[in-house]
Formats: sequence, C-alpha cells, structure tokens
Amino acid sequence: MMRMHEMPDEARVWLYQANRFLSADEVAHIDTKSNDFLANWTSHGAAMDAAIGIVHNRILVVAADEQKSLASGCGIDKSVRFVQELSQAMGIDFFQRTTVLYRTDAAWNEAALHHFWAMRKALLVSDDTLVLDTTVRTIGQFRSELEKPFSRSWHAEMWKR
Repeated sequence: MMRMHEMPDEARVWLYQANRFLSADEVAHIDTKSNDFLANWTSHGAAMDAAIGIVHNRILVVAADEQKSLASGCGIDKSVRFVQELSQAMGIDFFQRTTVLYRTDAAWNEAALHHFWAMRKALLVSDDTLVLDTTVRTIGQFRSELEKPFSRSWHAEMWKR
C-alpha cells in the first residue's frame, strides 16, 4: 500500500464523484475501509501498489502503480466492487455523472449538467471558472489538471459543438 503523494506520475487513476459533499466522519470511515481493501487488493494474484483518497470532500480517488503489476480487468473489477459496496453501505452514490463541480470565490459548488450549461449560456460561467475534470487518467494528470479553467476543460470542447 502506498500513499497518494508517493505514486509516480504514470500511475493509473480512477475518480468517483460522490452525489454530495462528505463529512469528516465519512471521510475517516472511507479511509479505514480503503486501507482494509488496499491491504488485500490483487490483480491476477499479484498485490497492487495502490492508494485511495478523498479530494475536496467529494471525489474518491483510486490510484494504482502498474510498474510492478498491471491492473487487469479482474483487478479493476475488484476496485469497482469495493466502491459499489462502499456506496451501498454509506448511502452515497459514488457513480454520480450528472453534475459538474465548479469553483466560485472560495467554495466548490455543484450544478446539474444541464443547469451548468444554462449558467454558461447566461455568462455566469466564464472561461476562467475553475471546474473539476474527472476524466484524468494518470496521477500526473490528476496533480496538474484536476482543477482547470472552463476554457481548458472538456466542457469547452463540448461548448464549441
């Protein structure tokens, strides 16, 4: 088991957005359950060098360093099952795909995707509005591109269409 900051930039990452902001107690519970899972996570019988953490009290991050062992289909399936079980046990939907997290002033906010687009159309979301990009695929991207201005996000690409 590794810590997130120890992961090499090439490590794979999967992000799961919760359907609400998490309390400190919930984050602590997730940390405990994650440590239990990571102690036993294997892919084709090989232990995974991996880490799990929570970002902005909203995003569950699963990272795996594949330099020693690849996260194959069965290994990835185990991690998805872990997140599903965590979701069910805690009453939290970590498979939220219909909201956008964006920053105004000093706080992270959320909006349903269609509402976010309406806000953009009404010029309430500018090119400089920070959004969380949950499509990053490596820890390096996670570190440098998780938070980015609307103008550099996948949202901007969709806006042009």
